[in-house]
Amino acid sequence: MKFEEWNNFNNGKWQNEIDVRDFIQKNYKPYEGDDKFLAEPTSKTLKLWDEVLELYKKEKENGGVLDISTDIASTISSHEAGYIDKNLEEIVGLQTEAPLKRAIMPEGGIRIVEKSCEAYNRKVSEKIEDIYHNYRRTHNDGVFTTYTPEIRAARSSHLLTGLPDGYGRGRIIGDYRRVALYGVDALIEDKKAQYALADGTNMTEEIIREREEIFDQIAALEELKVMANKYGYDISKPAKTAKEAIQWLYFAYLGAIKQQNGAAMSIGRTATFIDIYIERDFENGLLTEEQAQELMDHFVMKLRLVRFLRTPEYDTLFSGDPVWVTESIGGMGVDGRTLVTKNSFRMLHTLTTLGPSPEPNLTVLWSTNFPKGFKNFCSKMSIKTSAIQYENDDLMREYWGDDYGIACCVSAMKIGKQMQFFGARANLAKTLTYAINGGRDEISGKQVTPKFAPVTSEYLDYDEVWEKFDNMMDYVSRIYVNALNIIHYMHDKYSYESLEMALHDKDILRTMACGIAGLSVAADSFSAMKYAKVKVIRDATGLVVDYKVEGDYPKYGNDDDRVDSIAIEIVKKFMDKLRKQPTYRNSKPTMSILTITSNVVYGKATGSTPDR
Repeated sequence: MKFEEWNNFNNGKWQNEIDVRDFIQKNYKPYEGDDKFLAEPTSKTLKLWDEVLELYKKEKENGGVLDISTDIASTISSHEAGYIDKNLEEIVGLQTEAPLKRAIMPEGGIRIVEKSCEAYNRKVSEKIEDIYHNYRRTHNDGVFTTYTPEIRAARSSHLLTGLPDGYGRGRIIGDYRRVALYGVDALIEDKKAQYALADGTNMTEEIIREREEIFDQIAALEELKVMANKYGYDISKPAKTAKEAIQWLYFAYLGAIKQQNGAAMSIGRTATFIDIYIERDFENGLLTEEQAQELMDHFVMKLRLVRFLRTPEYDTLFSGDPVWVTESIGGMGVDGRTLVTKNSFRMLHTLTTLGPSPEPNLTVLWSTNFPKGFKNFCSKMSIKTSAIQYENDDLMREYWGDDYGIACCVSAMKIGKQMQFFGARANLAKTLTYAINGGRDEISGKQVTPKFAPVTSEYLDYDEVWEKFDNMMDYVSRIYVNALNIIHYMHDKYSYESLEMALHDKDILRTMACGIAGLSVAADSFSAMKYAKVKVIRDATGLVVDYKVEGDYPKYGNDDDRVDSIAIEIVKKFMDKLRKQPTYRNSKPTMSILTITSNVVYGKATGSTPDR
């Protein structure tokens, strides 16, 4: 490949194959100075941001949702061009034809869309309802036609919590930088070559699926050009300037969020990539520092406008109306050079030029080897705004390399080379109560799991309960992975993220992102049994409904090995059980551990536990 848009870039293998990391490594300029070069927001930025703030105000006054596009099923190119203020915007593009107007995505589930609209006094158009009730099966429909009775029971009782069967799974980071560096036509040609390779003497299920998915990816890239053309841009060729690089990259991301309502729609790791274009424009006399900051401000402004239509129950589950547009900043290269650039500063500086905000989720990939200037700036901005998340790059770089991004708030993956099948959580606190009650639910009294022998003693014996808990985890791990396999099979079938996956390599690593809720509660409960005495309180049917702890015991979170070792053992055992289960597309099970937030959200559905 050779494009005039690549003039003044250093050569590398990135010119002969899709390899954004190689482009970055060959062309970026590490920055080890301080923040004195940063510019204040331009008058254009301030005017535009005032208009956005007014929109935010109206959205809040309108119950949290300003407007809904109820008559168009959102696709990459479904809506006409939309602007905040066309005369002021340096970076353009909205999810619908108007700012903060939310789209509907019925392929995920028409009933969920209807319920979401009703919550805000809107109604889905009759045409959309007719199509998705009578002619087009959705992801949600597919899941619930296949769920077994035991999965349904576990879901209803919140033994399994937050499953992505009623919303987009997310945890996929498209390499949106590819559109800026190569242009869409080159990406299409690469996918056509992949399509030709996905062949064989025997048309197995795997090859058939692969060919169909690549075909859909090509169609998505073609549709992306149509969407950009509505704004007057031809993104078929690579970007020529920094402004085009940001615009092309943003169009790619915009196409993804117009197509998919993912639980987390991270943007990846873009700041250092964009810096290469900004530095070239500086050298060519095309850009000033004020203009560079303006471009980043307008880019971030667009990311702050991202909205999805969701139910109030979803907002409760995830504690707000989050999108998790995570941008990963900084980090170190495997060659020992810092990946901090001047644009890393500019990205964080938007917290000053536009004010603090949870979106985009600015995540610094922190290293002890960072330049002092960037360390000081991060500290200053954290104190000033409380709006920066940190992840340990020194730990993660050894595993994921130096071109990984964060999906959602914690999950790392190599950009364009792997994805997660998001799996929410198994409630191990509730699993413990089921172990004690033989599979009966403490709140409803229903027999949720197959009958197990319950605890019959007046006081809980650590070894006895642990054995029952271990057996119950066998059951929970099996139905948990079974549910996730169904969910992701149906998501691929009915709500496939064709554009996001078009911005991935052909062969990728897939992980099954499992999670635990209630770990601290379970650990404390066993600690209470071991170091104090726990008396059970039963109702008239013999169901344990409460506990009385006699004495004190070490509690999780206080750096006490006596209870921390229990938590470690629970995690290891449950992870081992998950690894034994067959996973969809041979994905690799992983685990996240949630404590405070998930305990608050899921505690109401769990009942009393032995740590009280």
